[in-house]
Amino acid sequence: MPRKPNPAFMKPMNVSATLAKVVGSGPMPRTEVIKKLWAYIKKNKLQDPKEKRMIHADAALKEVFGGKGKVNMFEMTKLVFKHLS
Repeated sequence: MPRKPNPAFMKPMNVSATLAKVVGSGPMPRTEVIKKLWAYIKKNKLQDPKEKRMIHADAALKEVFGGKGKVNMFEMTKLVFKHLS
């Protein structure tokens, strides 16, 4: 039986101006925000090559991460969701 997506994750959320610099603006579901965030991280080679769970923030991501230069992917999700309303 296929898993039903959680409606809370599918609900379009407003993206803060800071986060919009990375993932684009406009209401979008959390799943889409994370997908775009990972695309940005991969495109800019911000994932630690040895420790894949660690993300090295560039200037735009540092703003999203509250000034942190390096976060793990679980912390990243928590920090990003603060920019959604």
